[in-house]
Amino acid sequence: MGVWSHDLRLLLLNVLLLFPSLYLVNAEGPKEQRSESSESCDFFEGSWVEVEDDSYPLYEECPFIDAGLNCQKNGRPDKLYLKYKWQPTHCDLHRFDGEAFLQRFRGKKIMFVGDSLSNNQWQSLGCMLYAANSNCTLVRKGNRSILSFPDYELDVTFLKNGFLVDLVHEESGGRVLKLDSLSRSKQWEDVDMLIFNSYHWWMHTGNLQTWDYFQVGEKLYKEMDRMDAYKIALTTWANWVDSNIDPNKTKVFFQGISAVHYHGNEWNEPAVQDCRHQTKPIEGSSFPGERYPGEAVVKGVLGNMTNSVYLLDIALLTQLRKDGHPSTYAGGVVDCSHWCVAGVPDSWNQILYSILIQN
Repeated sequence: MGVWSHDLRLLLLNVLLLFPSLYLVNAEGPKEQRSESSESCDFFEGSWVEVEDDSYPLYEECPFIDAGLNCQKNGRPDKLYLKYKWQPTHCDLHRFDGEAFLQRFRGKKIMFVGDSLSNNQWQSLGCMLYAANSNCTLVRKGNRSILSFPDYELDVTFLKNGFLVDLVHEESGGRVLKLDSLSRSKQWEDVDMLIFNSYHWWMHTGNLQTWDYFQVGEKLYKEMDRMDAYKIALTTWANWVDSNIDPNKTKVFFQGISAVHYHGNEWNEPAVQDCRHQTKPIEGSSFPGERYPGEAVVKGVLGNMTNSVYLLDIALLTQLRKDGHPSTYAGGVVDCSHWCVAGVPDSWNQILYSILIQN
């Protein structure tokens, strides 16, 4: 067909940026859109497939990966975990295009709000964008980390807040988790895209538990069913979103429950202690163990909201990745809850990107 002119290439790029739904891009390159609309596809039903070419991992070097998540730098000898991509059953994900993402969100603010799993996804997205444009700055201040891309006037922020609702240290010394109180929500305003997360801190016990009492209204509770408390807190958050977010201006996502792998019997390998020495995902599209009780709570609360909040339902796809954790390559601890970067969270962001493209 001959070589296209420079002007024609620019015209085509502009058309695709304005109308990205005209075609899909997957790991193997451009392709026509399938007869089944991507809008009807469940991105969270699928399996992990090995990629045999050089298209994965999506990036190699990244200067701001937390020490405990940088598995290759920490000496992990195997690399197969970097070569798996998430394949939905009935459609393809768009291949992540960092340049197109930066263009799409030029002049915007993106914020992740949640615990260390939210931080895990924020770091992954930052690395995926850094691979497209390395002119960026990172500023950490208190519980906030801001990654800025000045060429695009784009800020991608992580705000640490594991419960979303208020945790207050009273003068008496007690730590009170106020299930119906949100005093720090001002920090979430005037943002163009919000990705919230909260679950694992609610399940902590013993020395890991960071509260002494639950509070609802004026009443204190020494103990409460964790899922009941979680539901009250998420409802408080949901009411705030419904009352304060204009869906025409701000996109809101909720990161679903990220799996942990501390007991091999949960995936029918009772002889396996935890995620150590795991190098391959669980095959197929189903997990042999139980689902997390918080999944029903999250879906119930989101289903009752007035505003549309998109659930990044990552529970199943993470349950299948017993091989993706830092394991013993986390800096002195066995970590079977967080994820290596590069690694599994890159697929979360690829799903996020696909949702943004189709909408």
